Amino acid sequence: MYEDRTLACKDCAEEFTFTAGEQEFYATKGFENDPSRCPACRTAKRQQRDGYRANRQMHEVTCDECGCATEVPFKPTGDKPVYCRTCFQNKR
Repeated sequence: MYEDRTLACKDCAEEFTFTAGEQEFYATKGFENDPSRCPACRTAKRQQRDGYRANRQMHEVTCDECGCATEVPFKPTGDKPVYCRTCFQNKR
């Protein structure tokens, strides 16, 4: 049913093979679009994203709802309340 196809990476413009097995996997996951990046660029993009998350600065604050100590990934300015994860989820 599936056949190997050659696609062009949107980042590096190199051609890569979208194998029949990968197509079948994408179909089982419900993905409708073909990959737009080659495996090397996908890995690089993922590492870039994960590196950002690992290196972001956290700020210690006290939750305005329950008073517990927590960390948030932004510097509070004081003009809006800051919540811990649990209180934030309860407010949603």
